[in-house]
Amino acid sequence: MKKRLWLSLALAYPLMLTGAAHAADASKPWLDPAQSPDARAEQLVKAMTLDEKIQTVFAYFSTEFAPKKYEQPKEGRPDSAGYVPGIPRLGLPPQWQSDAGVGVATQAVSKKPYERTSLPSGLATTATWNPQLAFAGGAMIGSEARSTGFNILLAGGVNLMREPRNGRNFEYGGEDPLLAGTMVGEQIRGIQSNHIISTVKHYAFNDQETNRNHVNVKIEDKAGRMSDLLALQFAIERGDPGSVMCAYNRINGDYACENDYLLNEVLKKDWKYTGYVMSDWGATHSTIPAANRGLDQQSGHPFDKSDYFNQALKEAVVNRHVPEARLDDMVKRITRTMFAHGVVEHPVSTPTSADAGIDFEAHGKVTQADAEEAIVLLKNHNDLLPLAAGVRSIAIIGGHADVGVLSGGGSAQVYPKGGSAVPNEGPTHFPGPIVYHRSSPMGELAKLTRAKLTYNDGKDVVAAAKLAAGADVVIVFGNQWLAESFDADDLNLPNKQDDLIAAVAKANPKTVVVLQTGGPVVMPWLDKVGAVVEAWYPGSNGGAAIARVLSGEVNPSGRLPATFPASLAQLPRPKLDGDAKTKDENIIEKVTTDYNIEGAAVGYKWFDLKGHKPLFPFGYGLSYTSFAYEGLSAKPAGNGIEVSFNIKNTGKRDGKAVGQVYVSPVAGGWEAPKRLGGWDKLAVKAGASGQAKVKIDPRLLGVYDSASKTWKIAAGEYLVTLAESAGAKPAASVKVKLDARTVDVNGR
Repeated sequence: MKKRLWLSLALAYPLMLTGAAHAADASKPWLDPAQSPDARAEQLVKAMTLDEKIQTVFAYFSTEFAPKKYEQPKEGRPDSAGYVPGIPRLGLPPQWQSDAGVGVATQAVSKKPYERTSLPSGLATTATWNPQLAFAGGAMIGSEARSTGFNILLAGGVNLMREPRNGRNFEYGGEDPLLAGTMVGEQIRGIQSNHIISTVKHYAFNDQETNRNHVNVKIEDKAGRMSDLLALQFAIERGDPGSVMCAYNRINGDYACENDYLLNEVLKKDWKYTGYVMSDWGATHSTIPAANRGLDQQSGHPFDKSDYFNQALKEAVVNRHVPEARLDDMVKRITRTMFAHGVVEHPVSTPTSADAGIDFEAHGKVTQADAEEAIVLLKNHNDLLPLAAGVRSIAIIGGHADVGVLSGGGSAQVYPKGGSAVPNEGPTHFPGPIVYHRSSPMGELAKLTRAKLTYNDGKDVVAAAKLAAGADVVIVFGNQWLAESFDADDLNLPNKQDDLIAAVAKANPKTVVVLQTGGPVVMPWLDKVGAVVEAWYPGSNGGAAIARVLSGEVNPSGRLPATFPASLAQLPRPKLDGDAKTKDENIIEKVTTDYNIEGAAVGYKWFDLKGHKPLFPFGYGLSYTSFAYEGLSAKPAGNGIEVSFNIKNTGKRDGKAVGQVYVSPVAGGWEAPKRLGGWDKLAVKAGASGQAKVKIDPRLLGVYDSASKTWKIAAGEYLVTLAESAGAKPAASVKVKLDARTVDVNGR
């Protein structure tokens, strides 16, 4: 194996430079924090040699990779996603990269994984409809990353849910551009409040895992700008991520990481993005095209077939196939981002202990607050929930609910303190294993009820039904494990759990189903059970969150961030495009998926357009109290619309309501009948009222025009509707008259 450049550089690099040393060194003016990040990067790049520039745009995987006989860099953090050596003579620190979608992750091969706090799944956080919680969760992740020695986080997943079977939906923000972009943007903002860099990913249209490395997504510019790209645009505006991670798939023929349209035209020119583009691990396919078309950093060598941005890029620059000005731009973007986000002035250090001094109790409260607001009450027949004080016996069945709660797998996997509550389950290699966080719903519920609790693992359906028949109430857990690299076969719970739930409900109709899923599922047993709770993957303290909602300690306030279809037949693609079984790249490279079928009508918009009745609509969620929505008013404001309304708690319990504002042109002409224009989540005490305010972005009132790169808002009347979900009967509606107007690609 060739001697690596990183080895000699790592040996030369001292422990870590301090901000004070930087500021005091007049020979290195780029280390003066009083200057702008742009000026600092400009000066730094002028001082760099060609080899130092190449070094900065080439990142190593920081985990042993046996298939390619690869050893991790000595100075990289063990078992982590990536490492870029620093440049000691210039005061530039290394880049230590970690996956961190829901917490500081560890690569699956590790024998000593980082044991860290896990947020609920990204989809769960979005289900809170609470941007403040998203920020707090991001800040918690960033804090643990800093304590663990990482300054670059591969977080911020915002791929729209075009495909509810997608194995990575749990990492993302659902189906609506505004909701997903806002919530993920806030998480990014929280992460970066720790003086570290976050990405936003996966740019773009990486909405299925099947054949993800080569599938060619067909999408027209207009439809893309009004859907997936709009979600990413909102997230970038809200969170200001230091880096954008380009995706594996192809878009209209070109790979995402060498796609001039995506990287140069849309991102850097139209959106005026000043950060840098890093590739996903294994998503780089060339040197000259990738560099010239907008990729700034190759990530995760040796995942790619070649080290394209190492010596090959140097040769291409020397031979002028890649202009040196382009290489300078790549390095300026990376170093400017490091300056802008405080990575240089606030260096991370190597942790001195396994727990890195983390306050796990405090961080557990952050993740628990998230999980509690994420839980969605989908059904509650005869007020079966919260559990009545007079309940004497409760049968708890399935899902390993006696010991822990499920998490999603793959690169986002966070390992709990003490290891998984259920060892040796699932695949022995990536994307496994299946990990359960050590927070037992049964154990936590025992603290909140006087009822006798009895557990059955659900493997023997007859025994489970017998136990259920003798209990006052039954709580059965339905689990769906999803992970990076594969998609679900269908929308049913796996391993015949639907049969188990049906048998238990037949034995005792007072059955509560708690779902821990990566996304939407169908429920053939829905009419037979008394209550259904969607808990998603609820994170490190998920058992406590579930128990507190079931017992009534917490009033559920989660709302669905995605439509739950009644069947696969309602989807734009009832059969998933591609072939998950073949490994033949010649076949896979011919796989296409046509997103022009639905265009920008993703999720609830598709259901509205086609008149489909879903199992549960986008935005849906019940409460233990009731709310009345009153006083809706709307008026033009700037290029958008300002909306206000009152929410009154008409029940007997304090609760949180999510007032959702939908907008539609009376004359029609959009991709679907209506769009989510905004929302406000309010905590309202029993008998009290609160006022909500929403501002509708002008891009949500217009249609994108590709020729002029503008959003055109048509003159006429617009219906502003207040509702509890996309499928609910409107609580109130008002009309607003707008003049014709045009705003630029960024809504200004």
